[in-house]
Amino acid sequence: MHDIRAIRDTPAAFDAGLARRGLAPQSAAILALDEARRACILAAETAQAERNAASKDVGAAKARGDDAEFERLRALVSEKKDEIARLEDEAKEKDAALADMLATIPNLPAADVPDGADEAANVEINRWGSPRAFAFTPREHFDIAGVKPGLDFETAAKLSGARFVVMQGAVARLHRALAQFMLDVHTLENGLTEVNGPVLVRAETMFGTGQLPKFGEDSYETTNGWWLIPTSEVSLTNIVAGEILDATELPRRYTAHSLCFRSEAGSAGRDTAGMLRQHQFEKVEMVSITHPDHSDDEQKRMLGCAEGILERLEIPYRTIVLCTGDMGFGARRTFDIEAWLPGQNCYREISSVSTCGDFQARRMNARFRPAGGGKPEFVHTLNGSGLAVGRCLIAVLENGQQADGSVLIPQALHAYMGGKTMITPEGQLA
Repeated sequence: MHDIRAIRDTPAAFDAGLARRGLAPQSAAILALDEARRACILAAETAQAERNAASKDVGAAKARGDDAEFERLRALVSEKKDEIARLEDEAKEKDAALADMLATIPNLPAADVPDGADEAANVEINRWGSPRAFAFTPREHFDIAGVKPGLDFETAAKLSGARFVVMQGAVARLHRALAQFMLDVHTLENGLTEVNGPVLVRAETMFGTGQLPKFGEDSYETTNGWWLIPTSEVSLTNIVAGEILDATELPRRYTAHSLCFRSEAGSAGRDTAGMLRQHQFEKVEMVSITHPDHSDDEQKRMLGCAEGILERLEIPYRTIVLCTGDMGFGARRTFDIEAWLPGQNCYREISSVSTCGDFQARRMNARFRPAGGGKPEFVHTLNGSGLAVGRCLIAVLENGQQADGSVLIPQALHAYMGGKTMITPEGQLA
């Protein structure tokens, strides 16, 4: 959500920010509606003052026996009452229209975000590790001999349809181990508080983080109005919705391992093979609630937390900053981490770490009280994958594959696998 006062004060800057996202100017339409709303409020207040004055004079006219003036004033009071009700209704309608308009406008990009129309303008800022030189042609995860017994797409299709998978045996255990490993690193070393929250949330919770109203088709709504979360960013960030925190409570840092659900609207035909893009998947999410002065540093910190997971798993990756045309709706700046997938011979996204400034906080009315006192201010919110568990599983399987169809498990996971170090060509742990 945007600050209407900032749009009033600097409409050109607001439109310039939208232009960087490839959008047409909107300040004129916003301010026209805002002016009409404010005019209704002022007119209602003026009418209320006139009604109050007339109400006082009614008694005086009655007392001095001026029946004509009494009747005129009484009629004026009644007329003003109707006028006030009409103006207040108009003001509410315009206020709702203004809120609806602002709710569908994306966040403005930070000044240092590169300009560009699409992913082609994204800028690489870091690269770690070197892709392994294979003595054979590496396979995609679903074609590795030792992995095939653990990925059952046919049964999943029977149960649920396309873009689902049934994992079993060694692969299911490796998937679970990855999530546990990520949570342990984030809670024991990175200072995040583990949360186990709902995956079904109210519509206002989805609104708070920007999934509604504009992107409802990307998620699933139940028949009684709950929504399945597309990521636990939704539930974690909304923990502070409607709250006024003390400045000493900041930053709050959360992590959660949860099921996530996405309809993948608009992605027909993309990444249909394997488990790269599914309707149901798991993520370990990171969310930070910070003081505005510290949010940029917090984003870099969170990025390091996500990168550190891949480094421990010995997965080569690169980090890019998204251009203005490729950022998500609520982000001011986004860093994407892309893991090397030898089966596809390319880097693929495995984490996005975004700072949203006060954009989500305004939607949620999440504030803090400054240390020196004074009026509460909006917090800044940040979110990032730490990491997408299914995609991390793909990266581990493809990077660890051997010529005989077995898979070597990264050393960081051995303790989580009961000391097992590999998946055999037959799909067993050894």
